[in-house]
Amino acid sequence: MWQKVKNYYHLIQSFVANLYYGFPGRKLLVIGVTGTSGKTTTTLFIYEMLKAAGYNVSVLSTIKAVIGGKDYDTGFHVTTPDPHVLPKFLNSALKNGDTHFVLEVSSHALDQNRVAFIPFRIGVLTTLAHEHLDYHKTMDNYAIAKFKLLHSSVTAIMQADLLKDNTELKSTVGYKNLQNKKVTFGIGNGDISQKDWRLSLQLSGEYNTLNALAAAAVGYELKIDKDIIKRSLESFIGIPGRFEEIYNNKGLRIIIDFAHKPDAIEAVLQVAKTIVSKDNKVISMFGCASERDTLKRPIMGEISGRLADITVITDEDPRNEDRMKIINEIAEGCVNAGAIEMANGQWQTPIESGQMADSKIKNKHIFFKISDRQEAINFIINRLAKRGDVILLCGKGHEQSMNYKGKELPWSEHEAVKKALQL
Repeated sequence: MWQKVKNYYHLIQSFVANLYYGFPGRKLLVIGVTGTSGKTTTTLFIYEMLKAAGYNVSVLSTIKAVIGGKDYDTGFHVTTPDPHVLPKFLNSALKNGDTHFVLEVSSHALDQNRVAFIPFRIGVLTTLAHEHLDYHKTMDNYAIAKFKLLHSSVTAIMQADLLKDNTELKSTVGYKNLQNKKVTFGIGNGDISQKDWRLSLQLSGEYNTLNALAAAAVGYELKIDKDIIKRSLESFIGIPGRFEEIYNNKGLRIIIDFAHKPDAIEAVLQVAKTIVSKDNKVISMFGCASERDTLKRPIMGEISGRLADITVITDEDPRNEDRMKIINEIAEGCVNAGAIEMANGQWQTPIESGQMADSKIKNKHIFFKISDRQEAINFIINRLAKRGDVILLCGKGHEQSMNYKGKELPWSEHEAVKKALQL
């Protein structure tokens, strides 16, 4: 009930702010991107594509904001700004002579009316999977929030197979009402498909191919030349903290990724399994943020316990919750997947040989619980991994802080890796 009251308050805020700035969104071609995963990458794919096509464009995403020709820092826990701030950004873009604005939109922002009175020309839904049920309570509510963007847009872009076998959820989100304005994308089918476009990306993984195809669908809708679309997508080198490899002299494949939800961690682990040699291991490190969807914790543990050879569970914004409670809930999933817990203090595996010290766990999936994230990274790089292993450091990506007891303390995954490599 209280959230509904707050949402009405945000609606009023949004109206007043838009009124003050003269409803700037009406004078821009606004593209909104939402989804469980892939929002940021797709948003920046679109941004770079529009620049390549010669448009003056602003972008506001979790990791990057260029508005009215000015760069803004978005390295903290931010996706969509407050309703009184967004019209100001739109107005800045308009004053700069921009014609297009690409906006990453969260389910919270949609539900809370933070993007009300923004006329979206194109709405993009990348994926739909388990996330934010701490807030939305049910998958139905979460899906309704996501589809709110598509219903409010002139053109709705989504995966061709989205909700393919979920008739009930299709009815709940009003899928039929999108029939006359939707454009679809997919690997083997859809209006824009990899089968037809044959994109050759610099980014790994099928999920990035889908992100690029979503951006291509936007370009197609805007009648941008296909060669320009393909050239811009294929030249995109990625963004910090999104399957970003950190090169080093230890021969380790250290990859930093923002994956912090079940579908995302499964996707990056699947990619890691394709790039690791048969004599090496995939080592996964992640945690789960407090005051977020708690149901996903054992789900993520099960995924990593099943797909990674070694899992290290650690801190990721524990806030005011007992850090070990979070870690233990993730560990339940690892156990359910058949992974065996190890104590890092007793780990005796020789780095050079990479052989398990105990024959009982040789060739078994194992996991460790190390709450201190820097200590976990030190352990993985200097004691656990051997040359050629793939190390996935997930959950923090580009972020520049870690929340402990309600305080944002400086944190950089890149700096943490650098420190570990120097030990």
